[in-house]
Amino acid sequence: MLNRILSHDQIQHKVKRIAYQIYEANVNEKEIIVAGIVGGGLDLAKKIAAVLRKITDAEIVLCHLKMDKKNPLKSGVGTSIPEEAYKNKSIVVVDDVLNSGTTLIYGVHHFLKTPIKQLKTAVLVNRNHKKYPIKADYKGISLSTSLNEHVKVEFTAKNNVVYLE
Repeated sequence: MLNRILSHDQIQHKVKRIAYQIYEANVNEKEIIVAGIVGGGLDLAKKIAAVLRKITDAEIVLCHLKMDKKNPLKSGVGTSIPEEAYKNKSIVVVDDVLNSGTTLIYGVHHFLKTPIKQLKTAVLVNRNHKKYPIKADYKGISLSTSLNEHVKVEFTAKNNVVYLE
């Protein structure tokens, strides 16, 4: 059974709020790297970057963070931009759902191999089932769910929605 957690309008509001929080934390930055984990994280990152471009004069660089979510150690983590492009910059790693923290921690770990100015994380849904010491600095909603439940995020051209299965 699907229970709708967030409607399209609610998601738009949360994306805007996250973007403003990112802007406030980076008000003096000339460039902000928004690194979306390929999949739902990249979809969310694109939406956040679009709002940031409207509210700040800083250059917003969208970075694709690529990894095998089931086995990030095996495949490694890669980015769509070279290391020099994010060196000594402010970075926000974005994913759609923070569940166990595996995907987010490997994404963060990738950037920590390079000197950076600031690193924050953003998620649309924080499930509070972490097995790694990582938190979402910016989050749309926090849900206390059972391990048997599944959060499904759908980003489509005209309708975004979050379900709990």
